[in-house]
Amino acid sequence: MIHTYNDIPPLDKRVGKRVRAYIDTLTKPPGSLGRLEAIAIELAEMTGKPFPTVTPPGVIIFAADHGVTEEGVSAFPQNVTAQMVQNFLNGGAAINVFSRQIQAMFEIVDVGVAEDIESSELVQKKVRYGTANFCKQDAMTRQEAEKAIEIGYERAQTMIAKGIKCLIVGEMGIGNTTASSAILSVILNQNLDELVGIGTGISEEGRKVKQQVIERSIKARQPNPNDPLDVLSKVGGLEIAAMAGAMLAAAENRIPILVDGFICSTAAVIAKCIHPTAADYMFIGHRSVEKGHSRAIRFLEKEPLLQLGLRLGEGSGAAVAFPILQSSTNMLNEMATFQSAGISNKNEKRREGEF
Repeated sequence: MIHTYNDIPPLDKRVGKRVRAYIDTLTKPPGSLGRLEAIAIELAEMTGKPFPTVTPPGVIIFAADHGVTEEGVSAFPQNVTAQMVQNFLNGGAAINVFSRQIQAMFEIVDVGVAEDIESSELVQKKVRYGTANFCKQDAMTRQEAEKAIEIGYERAQTMIAKGIKCLIVGEMGIGNTTASSAILSVILNQNLDELVGIGTGISEEGRKVKQQVIERSIKARQPNPNDPLDVLSKVGGLEIAAMAGAMLAAAENRIPILVDGFICSTAAVIAKCIHPTAADYMFIGHRSVEKGHSRAIRFLEKEPLLQLGLRLGEGSGAAVAFPILQSSTNMLNEMATFQSAGISNKNEKRREGEF
C-alpha cells in the first residue's frame, strides 16, 4: 500500500510575518532587493525558521526508459539513457558540473533503465526494465507506479537524514517528454498541441507524429484524470513517479524543493495531485522552452526564478538557479540591521514622527 503522505505540514505563516518585518530593518530601502525578499519569507514559512538555510543542497537523478520510444517519438534511441547514466557516473554531464558548482550531495538512481548498469556508484532500485509502449498497453501496473513513488520517497528521506537543506531532483529517460505531455494532457485537460514540444530536438514533422502517438495512447488507455496513480500507470514513467515521491518526502520534512523544467514539473504536478500542500514547498528554477512547461507552472501556481532558454532536463536548470535561494538566505543571515550598523533609518524615523 502506498504511503498516504498525510504528514505534510502547512506553511508557518507566523514565522513569515516575523521575517517580513525583520527584512524591513536591514540596511536597505524597503523592497529594494525585490524578489529575494519574497523568497526569504517563503523559505522561512517552508522551514519554520526565521533564519533558514538551503545549504547543503541535495541532487537526486532518477533514470528510467520508456517503451513508447518504439513509436519514433525521440531524436535519440533508447540506449542513450544507459549511456547518459554512465556519463553521470563519470561526472561529465551538465548536472555533474552544476552540482559540483553548488557543492551538492549527489546520487543517481536506476529506477527503470532498460539494461543493467554495473557500478558501485549507481543506486540500484530498478522496478522493471523500462515501461511498456503505452501506445499498445499500460506503461506499468499500478503497483509498479506505487513502488517507483516509494523509491523516490525513500531516496529523498535518506539524503535528508544526511543533512541536505534543499532538494533538487532530475531525470534521464529517452522518451520522457512524450510521457510528460501525455500526463499533463490528462490531468490539466489540455489540448496536446499546446503541450507537445520538440523534446531532444525532433523536427516539426516528428513533433506531429509524437502528438498523434500521444492522442492514440490516451484514447486507448483512458487514464482517470482524478487518479494520479492511474495516470502514471497508464501513460507515465518510472522516473517521473520517483521524482514525485522524492518531492513528497521533502515537503513532509519542511525541506524546500527546487523544481527543474518540463519533466520535473510534470512530477511536481503529480505530487500536488497526491497531496496539494506539497506544492507549497516548491520553487520553479526556470522556465523551459519546452512547450508544455508554462502550463505545468500555471497549475503549480508558481513563477520561475530564471528564463534562460533551457531545455536539457537532468535537474540542470534548478541547479543553476540554486544560488538565488542561497543569496536570499545569506541576505537574512548576514546583512546588518540599521540598529546594529548604527545607521539612521529614514523610514523608521518618519513612522516615529521625528521629521
